[in-house]
Amino acid sequence: MYFLLVNNARKTVVAQNLLLTRRFLPQHQIQSFSTDPLAICSNSQSLHQTKQTHAFALLNGILPRSVSLSASLILRYAEFEQPTLSLLVFQQTVPYSYTAFLWNTLIRALSIARFYDGFVTYNRMLRSGVRPDDHTFPFVLKTCADNVQLQKGMEIHGCLFKLGFDKDVFVGNTLSLFYGNCGCLENVRRVFDEMPERDVVSWNTLIGIFSVSGFYVEALDSYFGMNLSSGFKPNSVSVVSVLPVCGGLADETMARRIHCYAMKVGLDIQVTISNALVDAYGKCGNVKASKRVFDEMIEKNDVSWNSIITSLAYTGRNEDALDTFRLMIDAGLRPNSIAISSMLPVLVELQLFSLGKEIHGFSLRTGVESDIFVANSLIDMYAKSGHPAEASYVFNNMESRNVVSWNAMVANFTQNMLEFSALELVRDMQTHNENPNSVTLTNVLPACAHAGFLRPGKEIHARTIRMGFNFDLFVTNALTDMYAKCGCLNLAQNVFDISLRDEISYNILIVGYSETSNCSESLCLFLQMRLAGMEHDVVSFMGAISACTNIAATKQGKEIHALLVRKHLHTHLFIANSLLDFYSRCGRIDLANKIFDRIPNRDAASWNTLILGYGMLGEIDIAINLFEAMRQDGVDYDSVSYIAVLSACSHGGLVEKGREYFEEMKARNIEPTQMHYACMVDLLGRAGLMEDAVRLIDNLTMIPDANIWGALLGACRIHGNIELASWAAEHLFKLKPQHCGYYILLANMYAEAGKWDEANRVRELMKSKGARKNPACSWVQTNDQVHGFVAGEKMENLALGSWQT
Repeated sequence: MYFLLVNNARKTVVAQNLLLTRRFLPQHQIQSFSTDPLAICSNSQSLHQTKQTHAFALLNGILPRSVSLSASLILRYAEFEQPTLSLLVFQQTVPYSYTAFLWNTLIRALSIARFYDGFVTYNRMLRSGVRPDDHTFPFVLKTCADNVQLQKGMEIHGCLFKLGFDKDVFVGNTLSLFYGNCGCLENVRRVFDEMPERDVVSWNTLIGIFSVSGFYVEALDSYFGMNLSSGFKPNSVSVVSVLPVCGGLADETMARRIHCYAMKVGLDIQVTISNALVDAYGKCGNVKASKRVFDEMIEKNDVSWNSIITSLAYTGRNEDALDTFRLMIDAGLRPNSIAISSMLPVLVELQLFSLGKEIHGFSLRTGVESDIFVANSLIDMYAKSGHPAEASYVFNNMESRNVVSWNAMVANFTQNMLEFSALELVRDMQTHNENPNSVTLTNVLPACAHAGFLRPGKEIHARTIRMGFNFDLFVTNALTDMYAKCGCLNLAQNVFDISLRDEISYNILIVGYSETSNCSESLCLFLQMRLAGMEHDVVSFMGAISACTNIAATKQGKEIHALLVRKHLHTHLFIANSLLDFYSRCGRIDLANKIFDRIPNRDAASWNTLILGYGMLGEIDIAINLFEAMRQDGVDYDSVSYIAVLSACSHGGLVEKGREYFEEMKARNIEPTQMHYACMVDLLGRAGLMEDAVRLIDNLTMIPDANIWGALLGACRIHGNIELASWAAEHLFKLKPQHCGYYILLANMYAEAGKWDEANRVRELMKSKGARKNPACSWVQTNDQVHGFVAGEKMENLALGSWQT
């Protein structure tokens, strides 16, 4: 390919030279060319002028003999991204070159033009017998660094060591940069320590590599080592390299010290230093200092505006970030891709999606929509605004994608409940040679959790182990959550036991166990979390209160309530609603009412919980009055509101009132769900209107679920309608074959009617399906622990200390 490029370039230039001979350079340039051809070549402002210079030199016999002019042309062509022409000039002049100079120039030019020749030039140089010099190795090592060619770079390191160039400071600096780009930080340190001579660049390279690699402590140590013991003082590059370290560590004190040094030596007037200070103060959370540096800048560029916008957004000052973005436009600056990609997340936080669409339009007009960072931010914006189709459009029209693009799309599908698409996309990204990383797996696991995809979730778990992500906290939390939501709490517990843990890890299991029959485990984890030195948050308390509700652990629930009061969290809306549900379901509606009255800003859930509570206790009038008061309080009814009031009407036998509310709900464009229809079937069935209940079921546009058939079966039990009960039970046996309650209810109805053969048939069917009745138990609370007793259990089975009071 190397020689093909050269031959093609030779033919092209020969044809162009014939044309260019008819268009000579201006007379004054011809005169100066005869005296200083190198200056003319170096000052050429365009590719066309460079070709004119090249043609004139050929016509006047200066080329190909002039090695210096050839070198200048090689570099100029490279700067205009014409590596084939650089290769042509080299090929014509190399017979007249007897040192490594021209070879070094070509290696450097190919690096400038970002043309990777696979080290063909370097290898040809060695085969030609040309000895590398102290410039050859830095240029070749830069090629290794740019293309992350670790093996070749180590080979060159060995070669330069043999030739004695390892003591050259320029070579040592480039070696450090090469190993840094390849991620070999131990080799960086070793090269630096073994350098017999160092300069400012040596120290700056070390600081910069540690800073970019996230080794912030090492970067600071190197900065102080340079300042205190090297004999060199930090320059602008040193300061610009170390300030991001202060931001990464959120070390404002260190940022101020470096700021003071910059002011002392007069570096603070440089725009690059000021930009780095704006960014560092922003990441340290000091917006005031960041804004002050920005306002005092004598000169501002695009980076300055981008830095202050990013700083404001980073600290949650989204409205200020938007105002600054507008000021940037008013100042006559056109936002670049960095400004746009920084602003889009701000608009997402402010829920200003219409402005986000405007910025999308602006990016289309200015041509920056093809920028990968802008495209990724657009995908994220459309995903979070609930527009997955628009996000997909942006993704599908991207010219190039990186792993962040794929991750953003996986998150898009997951957030918008397109679980199948999320899983398919993870498979698709692998066919496009993009390997999923820990973020990919963290994004796709919630899709498995939402849809109950246990098998794909297990496959992803196996992949995390193979890829070594099973020690990543975010991945293990997502795995724990997936298993918990798929109903496999034993597997969730296994992941939890062998993984790193934080507050989220505990919260997942506390909430998970609170929704099962093993609620006592939720309370144990709640206590363990505190013993592990972690603070309970809103989710922790909600999970623990829910567990107390489900096992009627009144004492523990009150203790948690008292803890919430001490922490001033009892008025938090979500917490207050959980306490409402706890006291209502424990029969303490009086305490629930007091909590309700003290909630400053009640939402629909607050009203719904209290209405359900009074309805369960048979206080039908109060429940309906609360429903009407909810309207007067300005709170909009939701789907659960009508479930609560229909349930109350059902328990009170208020058929006409229930029908009115049902029609009112449809008039409000609230689509009836299976639960609403179940309430209506229960309402009609309890009132003895069995034909109306059957008619309602027959006219449904959806397939009735177990709630609807269960309501009909319960009504049949009240009124002794065996025929309808048998019809309802047939459907229930298909929908929930493991639910023993339906079998027992139907068998008892047959037994009460004297149909013993039918009753025995149902019991045999129950056995064949493997449905078993859980034994009834009683709960006893002693010494802050809840114990369950089944019939026939002996006290000796429990610890003696449980009975000591």
